[in-house]
Amino acid sequence: MSRFHPVDRQTGYLLPPSVDEWLPEDHLARFIVEVVDGLDVSALEKAYAGRGSTAYHPTVLLALLIYGYANGVFSSRKIERATYDSVAFRYIAAGTHPDHDTLATFRRRFLDELAGLFVQVLEMAQEMKLLTLGTLSLDGTKIKANASRHSALSHGRIEPLEIQLKAEVESLLAQAEQADQSTVPDGMNLPEEIARRQVRLEAMAAAKVKIEERAKARFEKRAGRARGQAGTSRTKVKGKRQEARR
Repeated sequence: MSRFHPVDRQTGYLLPPSVDEWLPEDHLARFIVEVVDGLDVSALEKAYAGRGSTAYHPTVLLALLIYGYANGVFSSRKIERATYDSVAFRYIAAGTHPDHDTLATFRRRFLDELAGLFVQVLEMAQEMKLLTLGTLSLDGTKIKANASRHSALSHGRIEPLEIQLKAEVESLLAQAEQADQSTVPDGMNLPEEIARRQVRLEAMAAAKVKIEERAKARFEKRAGRARGQAGTSRTKVKGKRQEARR
């Protein structure tokens, strides 16, 4: 009897899996989706009027960005990849995969609107007595203590909490823009010629043969070098013996 859990990546589900079952009830992604779904995004929706192609809903893109930034993921490419790799991102995107251009364009097009909506999410989290939202600190004491650093944003009327939250959002959006301007490739990109599984397995088999051939060649080379050194040593010993006899 095997002591391991069975590993089966091939058998399909008898019934389609439910997105709602992917995450525990207390997961941060659920909170962000629920808060974003309660925001007024009508201005964003109206901006898509008259489009010929079907677009991703603003709440989906907004929730992806907020969850990403709250967890230190600022690159639109990394967020796109996470919709494939991360259960939480897949949950937020409801199994869809907005590409990085769509995410970056959405952020840049609605920068002012997104900043205000993001602040609302942080205010909601802070009001519900959450100390953190992912990697973002929502400690009211810390926020009020740091608020004076951002007094230029207050215009003499904004509360210290809102000042700090706006500053946090501005910083996050700036980091996102900087990340999207980077040309550093994200993760591993498979060449098109080995993208399909069967072709990839065949390429792996061929690569394994070459690696084994190189390893064998290195072994034979080392063995030959060792034999040569042993022969040289024997010759030296023999020479010394002959000199001793003289």
